[in-house]
Amino acid sequence: MTAPPNTSGLPAGVPIDDPADAEWEAGLEAPAVRRDREAAEAKAAGEPKPRPKRTRARWVATLAAAWRQLTSMRTALLLLLLLAVAAVPGSIFPQRPVNPLRVQQYLGDHPKWGPFLDRLSGFDVFTAPWFSAIYVLLMVSLIGCVVPRLRMHVKTLLAPPPKAPAHPSRLPSGASWTTDLAPEEAVAQARAVLRKARFRAVLGDRSNGFTVASEKGLLRETGNLLFHFSLIAVLVGVAVGSLFGYSGSVLVPEGKTFTNTLVAYDAFTPGARVDRSKLQPFSLALDDFTATYRATGEPAAFAAAVQLRTGLDGPPRSEVLRVNHPLTLGQTKVYLTGHGFAPHFVLRDRTGQVLFDDYVPCTPRGGTEPARSSCTVKIPDVGLPPAGPLRVPQQLAFRSSLIADPAGGTAELRSPVMQLSSFVGDLHLDEGIPQNVYSLDPSGLDPVRTTGAGGADQLVQTVAVGPGPGGVVSGLPNGMTLSVDGVRDWSVFAVKHDPGKRLVLAAAVLLLIGLVLTLTIRRRRVWVRATALPRNAADEGPGRTLIEVGGVTRAGDISDEFDELVGRLQESVTPVDITSQGAEERETRVESQ
Repeated sequence: MTAPPNTSGLPAGVPIDDPADAEWEAGLEAPAVRRDREAAEAKAAGEPKPRPKRTRARWVATLAAAWRQLTSMRTALLLLLLLAVAAVPGSIFPQRPVNPLRVQQYLGDHPKWGPFLDRLSGFDVFTAPWFSAIYVLLMVSLIGCVVPRLRMHVKTLLAPPPKAPAHPSRLPSGASWTTDLAPEEAVAQARAVLRKARFRAVLGDRSNGFTVASEKGLLRETGNLLFHFSLIAVLVGVAVGSLFGYSGSVLVPEGKTFTNTLVAYDAFTPGARVDRSKLQPFSLALDDFTATYRATGEPAAFAAAVQLRTGLDGPPRSEVLRVNHPLTLGQTKVYLTGHGFAPHFVLRDRTGQVLFDDYVPCTPRGGTEPARSSCTVKIPDVGLPPAGPLRVPQQLAFRSSLIADPAGGTAELRSPVMQLSSFVGDLHLDEGIPQNVYSLDPSGLDPVRTTGAGGADQLVQTVAVGPGPGGVVSGLPNGMTLSVDGVRDWSVFAVKHDPGKRLVLAAAVLLLIGLVLTLTIRRRRVWVRATALPRNAADEGPGRTLIEVGGVTRAGDISDEFDELVGRLQESVTPVDITSQGAEERETRVESQ
């Protein structure tokens, strides 16, 4: 084995006798050279080769580092910010659980962006996998961050305040004076004053002198922990609502009744643990919908008068739903979220027999106000024979655009008119493929020229809508006629069942309390030390005691509070200057942090 290079600066061959020089020389060696030298020396001395220390596997270390990063307060704040950003699309784009009609209208108005956003769960943001992933990570991060801090805070509450330093008066906020009281009596008086000022004060060990250690403001950390645990409780409450709650929406025309069953909903979003056969029993019938508008045509107020029944055999009672004033039924709330019109379509054959008679809801276009609405009517059974060699069924369909106010363009019904297009052919209703009742697939349909108020042989016919007898459209296959003789209002009710809302409310209140405690309370410590001064042989009477007081805080300035506290201490532990000279003379040095 080759000797290590000489880096000591001494001539070659000169031994290094001083152990300090040898240690200095060894410290300049490269790590690999030092390991080789030590191994060679151990081998020459006959010592066994030391076993290398066992280290944790790399993947375990990686997981530990990832866990520390995830449970840091910085990561929790970033995830909370990310969750807030992720919730923004839920307020920009219409959501299916709240208003599926607006989602369908958005998809129709944006044929390119709509399907792309739908694939990204843009219309179901709060149930999207990526939103749930952020949600779970935030909860794990908060729990992993707060639980260790809770253990440390409990230890701090149970442990006494830190021991007093040797010279408390040298702290940034400090004061000192002399008194005739004995040291043990002085610290007893000081402890009483501090406890009266709501400090947690304890007497120190006599081996460390006569001292008092006190602290105040532990409620700051308590409030901080309360804030974070309340935030976790909010997340848990929201999760409970997502698992055991449900939401849905239903369109109810005037005169119709909605019963809270699964088949009655137009859109229904249940939680993962919801029993769909045991929904809260209630029903409501829409008696009348009232809309008032300002002179400019803007809506002023919406109100839906309903007859409510709770339970299977409950008596009806009258209720009025307004925007932002829902109907509360235990943990279930019913909101008024939409409004529109439903024209009355009547289809008759050549003999006058009624083939179809119903109010068909129209979906608003270009917003939530039905100034212009789209209606789709599908009538499969009209008695027409199949056509062609493939025996294609012949069915009727109508697509119309309802204009509430042709003169002013407002959403208020003022001599409404309808532009109607008629089609005959196969509606593809028997193919087992679900269809949207508010849209029409034109494939397999042929337009029909009709006669009415708008003229003869028109592809788009103009129809005057009631109230009262409306326009009649003729020229349909097999001598059938269509009339539109009235229009009713309809309302969209959103039903929300959230069993976790009470937990969320209580957690929100505690969260605010914790935040107030965190922002208004400061943690500070005050120490008092009493030291007996040496006496001369000629001195008579009791000996004098030096009182030193010091205080610190983690944030802010305690100079005013410290001055007031020192004044109280001097009133109890009287300085000798006051009794002998009748004037107050303090030696106080206060420096703000």
